[in-house]
Amino acid sequence: MILVIDVGNTNITYGVYKGKELAATFRMTTKQARTSDEYGMSIMELLRIHSVDRGDLEGTIIASVVPNVMHALTGAVVRYLGTQPVIVGPGIKTGIRVVTENPRQIGADRIVDAVAAYEIYGGPVLVLDFGTATTYDLVSEDGSFAACIIAPGIRISAKALWEGTAKLPEVEIKKPKSILAQETVSSMQAGLVYGQIGQTEYIVSQVKKESGYDNLKVVATGGLGRLISEEAESIQFYNSTLTLEGLRIIYEKNRK
Repeated sequence: MILVIDVGNTNITYGVYKGKELAATFRMTTKQARTSDEYGMSIMELLRIHSVDRGDLEGTIIASVVPNVMHALTGAVVRYLGTQPVIVGPGIKTGIRVVTENPRQIGADRIVDAVAAYEIYGGPVLVLDFGTATTYDLVSEDGSFAACIIAPGIRISAKALWEGTAKLPEVEIKKPKSILAQETVSSMQAGLVYGQIGQTEYIVSQVKKESGYDNLKVVATGGLGRLISEEAESIQFYNSTLTLEGLRIIYEKNRK
């Protein structure tokens, strides 16, 4: 068994793999400051709740876009799980080549998603991650991480609306009954959801046009990815565990 850890801006997501089977998943918030002991005790308790014996874990891998949690989290893994974690970063074997202008600027989570999408669906593939930011990452037919687009995430856009205007309320992000909204809440929902769908359709179309990849596969992941993928005709696949799968694949490529 291995423990894979995805440290995002909003949540830290854990996955326990038994071979290629995802046996358990759990989350904790990223923004709360914790010591290595607090991380360790929380992880141990969550493993216990999911009937995972620490002694069965042979290794750990971490991908993080939040550097200031890594010292405490890595210390917790070493002390409480007894494993030296693989950290996704420069020099690690991934199976794809990053050929953008500055490869070190590409977040670990995006590399992991790209690896999973390329391994599972093949290239060329465009990976859409609807997280804190919405990202579009292009992997070519030969496995090169070739281009990327970053836009505000749906929740960031929503937060900007209700925090930046005096009379607009905080709303649930969901598709309204009609885009022809007639009151404030559904008007905001229509703008947020259909705006994201429209953005997605245009960006995918433009990527296909400029790359020349008419056979481009389009894969979505992330918290609100399912909502958008159900409405956007350009998205062919939705995979809620794409990042965890990518971590498992990278761990196997780096196993000694």
